[in-house]
Amino acid sequence: MVSARRREVTLRWGQLARSVIARFVIIAFLVQLTVTGGILLFVQQSSESALAAEQKALVTDLREDLVSAWHAGGDAALIRIIDARLAQAHASPLVILLATAKEDPIRGNLGDWPTVIPAETDWRAIELYRTGSDRAELMGVSSTTLPNGERLLAGHVITSSVRLARVNEEAITAALVIGVIFALLSALLIGRVLSNQIQAVVTTASDVGEGRLGRRVPIDGSGDAFDALGEAVNAMLDRIEALVSQLRMMTDGLAHDLRSPVTRIKVTLERAIIETEDETALAALERVSGEAETLLGMLSTALLISRAEAGIGRDRFVDTDIAALLEDLAEVYGPLAEDRGFEIAVEAEPGLHAPLHRELMGQALGNLIENATKYAEGGRRIVIGAAHEAGGITLSVADDGPGIPAERRAEALSRFGRLDPARHVTGSGLGLSLVEAVARLHQGSFTLEDNAPGLRAAIRF
Repeated sequence: MVSARRREVTLRWGQLARSVIARFVIIAFLVQLTVTGGILLFVQQSSESALAAEQKALVTDLREDLVSAWHAGGDAALIRIIDARLAQAHASPLVILLATAKEDPIRGNLGDWPTVIPAETDWRAIELYRTGSDRAELMGVSSTTLPNGERLLAGHVITSSVRLARVNEEAITAALVIGVIFALLSALLIGRVLSNQIQAVVTTASDVGEGRLGRRVPIDGSGDAFDALGEAVNAMLDRIEALVSQLRMMTDGLAHDLRSPVTRIKVTLERAIIETEDETALAALERVSGEAETLLGMLSTALLISRAEAGIGRDRFVDTDIAALLEDLAEVYGPLAEDRGFEIAVEAEPGLHAPLHRELMGQALGNLIENATKYAEGGRRIVIGAAHEAGGITLSVADDGPGIPAERRAEALSRFGRLDPARHVTGSGLGLSLVEAVARLHQGSFTLEDNAPGLRAAIRF
């Protein structure tokens, strides 16, 4: 069970990997994801660069102002501006330290010169304790050496800026997640639109294949590639419908026109058989009458095939108890099978019901039963079956005769096709063609399979 499920999952993934629509959806998703991610990454990098540049500019301006004050009035002027700036630190948290050449503090709000900060540096982010504070703060600092050898450190607390950068990063991440979701949804939507457009063509083709030749691909008038495809397919279907209609008219006409003279010939032969007393002539007349009967049967079968392939008869579908139908067939064909050395058994799941053209399906199954009694030489048993298979219903007629080799089954299904062993048996070669036409009328299929031993003819719908 587990192995079968794994195989099924593997098969589905393989089909998905080969699907053009799935690959298109993946490509569309990746393109949108790349564009969205690229834009968000650019926004993040740009905002972080702008924020870092602004922080660095603030610290550089502060350092330059302090250096300018020293040049204007020496240490006294520098100390005055340091005190003034630090007095406003509650509004703008600054970091300033004036120290001797030996790094002894002179003025500022740092207790000591940071050992990791050299005498000259343009920018450095570091955690320091300001005087009177019991917690370290992240600061961006810059240092320089004054002409008299003293050292000057100027900086700005950047904790809030880092917090802002983190919030910005979280927002970008959230936007990326939302962008991924929207990219996936939009890619799936595009795939659905394409799939629906293609499905319209597939549905039309399936309907035409089932005999509804009047179906056409919907055209929305947009003039796009799908409209062009639909117009081309519709033009092809118009031509096919015209050709098939002409062929059916000719077939029906010939069949109808030939039935009357053949019937008259047969009636004339029957009268001649009754009136003649010459045994030689009587035998000849009986042979001719038999051939006329075969020809009449071929014409009738040809008419049924033509009508079934045209979809005529769907209005006569009725809900049918399949087991009861098979029992009726076994009762009708039982004596014939018994005369030819066969027994007929019915193996049908109870409770099977389906809408069927009961007469045509009965005739199709009857053809299969009669074929089995004719060609299953050496066999003794014919089984008429009905069962649920692969989500549908399968009706079958199986025998235990010699069967048909797999390479010759297509030949047996061809119209007027008769295999060599069957040529000595009376028949038209249209029986299996009728079965196939009836199967298609029920939107199903007809196959010949190995019964090991024998042949199994199956109608699935």
